Amino acid sequence: MATDLEIARAATLQPIDAIAARAGIPEEALIPFGRFKAKIDQRYARSRTEGAAGRLILVTGISPTPAGEGKTTTTIGLGDALNAIGRRTMICLREPSLGPCFGVKGGATGGGKAQVAPMEEINLHFTGDFHAITAANNLLAAMIDNHIYWGNALGLDTRRIAWRRAMDMNDRALRSTVASLGGVANGFPREDGFDITVASEVMAIFCLARDLDDLQARLGRIIVGSTRDGQPVTARDLKADGAMAALLRDAFAPNLVQTLEGSPALVHGGPFANIAHGCNSVAATRLGLSLAELVVTEAGFGADLGAEKFLDIKCPSAGLAPSACVVVATVRALKMHGGVAKADLGREDVAALRRGVVNLARHVENMQGFGLPVVVALNAFTTDTPAEIAAVREAMAALGTETVHCTHWADGAAGATALAEAVLRRIEAGEARFVPLYEPALPLAEKIRRIAQRIYRASDVQIPGPVAARLKRFEEQGFGHVPVCIAKTQYSFSADPTALGAPEGHVLPVREVRLSAGAGFVVAICGEIMTMPGLPRRPAAETIGLNVEGEIEGLF
Repeated sequence: MATDLEIARAATLQPIDAIAARAGIPEEALIPFGRFKAKIDQRYARSRTEGAAGRLILVTGISPTPAGEGKTTTTIGLGDALNAIGRRTMICLREPSLGPCFGVKGGATGGGKAQVAPMEEINLHFTGDFHAITAANNLLAAMIDNHIYWGNALGLDTRRIAWRRAMDMNDRALRSTVASLGGVANGFPREDGFDITVASEVMAIFCLARDLDDLQARLGRIIVGSTRDGQPVTARDLKADGAMAALLRDAFAPNLVQTLEGSPALVHGGPFANIAHGCNSVAATRLGLSLAELVVTEAGFGADLGAEKFLDIKCPSAGLAPSACVVVATVRALKMHGGVAKADLGREDVAALRRGVVNLARHVENMQGFGLPVVVALNAFTTDTPAEIAAVREAMAALGTETVHCTHWADGAAGATALAEAVLRRIEAGEARFVPLYEPALPLAEKIRRIAQRIYRASDVQIPGPVAARLKRFEEQGFGHVPVCIAKTQYSFSADPTALGAPEGHVLPVREVRLSAGAGFVVAICGEIMTMPGLPRRPAAETIGLNVEGEIEGLF
């Protein structure tokens, strides 16, 4: 069987100006990066987004397992299928992080015949956006230490500096560090640490800003720490916001690429969904909605994480309202949620599937609770049996949801035509009544509690005294109205990654809270989740290299 990389290399791509023309983007608005990718001029993008009128389709999934679900693949397959049946469609995705590419997950450009391309370039350096975000983050870090070195006129308390450095790679050794060792010439030693770039506040700001003016304003509102008497110190106080915006200016232009079937795709921004808000940039989404009749976008990990944040953070901030939701699952993953070991997933086991389908049902019910019509995409594997597929359809029919068995990995657009038609039926029926989970006026602790109880089905949340006091301080500083971004394991509705299926009655432990004043949300870190991941025992990097012709091998 051909690998995703081999399939991508065998495809004949169209010049990027032809893809732009198909999307209605004039050639003068293109900033080419080689033959097959380009950025879209920001003046053109800004002029278009004032009239954004397309319909938005959210693709999300069940709680991920090692069996694989195929959310990005389904997003691409659905977009290709909608274009194939004559509906002008744009696909909006996140950019891949190097951490997973070299770690355990592999690339993030889809799979089989449902991929965006050029696959290798997108999965590695692409157009350099993540490097710019990393540089902007670390410029601010350098300016903090430089300000302290030259007299600390703002009175920053070095014990209360909240800003961390960043890099786009899994590196557990950098989670906690000590900076400025080596003597007087190197500054004042203090505790420091790194987050992965995709978890940084600069990434969140990049993805939530509407335009360059909003970008710089948000950067200026970043709170880097406080004085001894508790007064916040911002990036604007340090005069860092202008230089940070300058570093991000070119990166902020959305990236245009194509699918293997020639559908236009905007791939821009990339916050993780387990430790950040998990959606592509507002700038790209709004541009897509101005160019196309339909926009298909993905939110990361399971619907309890990426989709909840898409609906409670991104949509209210950007004034968006989805018209439909697709929840992706596989028979294999549902059997794993039902207790089957990965090695045994190829054997029919309807009983295990029925035990595991509760995970899918929980996610579907949650999306319906936001007022969204839902279609289930059952991503096909050759080992799926008619009885197993029927069991999923039966369980979803009880929730008023149609299940479509999709073969877009093997068949491209043709394998997702039935899914496209099902989604269109729900959109055209006008069933969407989108409403976020909570009102802005709800106290921060109650927002966390509502997500835990309504989405995770927890009995309560555990908020230690110091964490509760910190939340109260955020409210006193004028941030009580912002949404919350839960950072927790992606593998379970609980904070325990081994609790598969649909656990309920658990308590969600909130270990730490951080204010992302520029992004406009509070991060609640729960359980053992880390904002700087580590590499696995056998990272994917061990099998990636160059062949004798200089081509990359082993990249997913």
